Amino acid sequence: MRLTGKKVIALVDEEFEDLELWYPVHRVREEGAEVHLAGEKKGKTYIGKYGVPAEAEYSFDELDSSNYDGILVPGGWAPDKLRRYPKVLELVKEMHADRKPIGQICHAGWVLISAKILDGVTVTSTPGIRDDMENAGAIWKDEAVVVDGHIISARRPPDLPPYGKAFCDALAEK
Repeated sequence: MRLTGKKVIALVDEEFEDLELWYPVHRVREEGAEVHLAGEKKGKTYIGKYGVPAEAEYSFDELDSSNYDGILVPGGWAPDKLRRYPKVLELVKEMHADRKPIGQICHAGWVLISAKILDGVTVTSTPGIRDDMENAGAIWKDEAVVVDGHIISARRPPDLPPYGKAFCDALAEK
């Protein structure tokens, strides 16, 4: 299993897009990586848009990016909440500075926008935030998955298979 020994943060908050959280989490775990779900409050159960729960194993404040190899940011409405936590932005900025894989899908681009790491980066997202991405300096493409260095982005749930593979590939290469 090529990701054995790798550790990944998966961010959670209320109204995450259920598939956009759980599909990549399971995909990364299937390849041997350890994934820690992190929310504002450790032990809190967050509920996805379609009712699937996710319990935060760690609070954001407990995490140190130097102990992790990558981070997954789900879509849904959670990104609008996640981008308001200074610790989330700090983790994303540190992962970016260390060129560790950052996976974002759908509305998750909002977190990367707020972390101010998209200037000149080629990405995709749900078309609904295309203007936001471009206004943050990103080069937006309407493609299932876009990989620009360590930033892996996808549009929506139908893109999950190639997104999961691309994130795992980036994690294996790091």
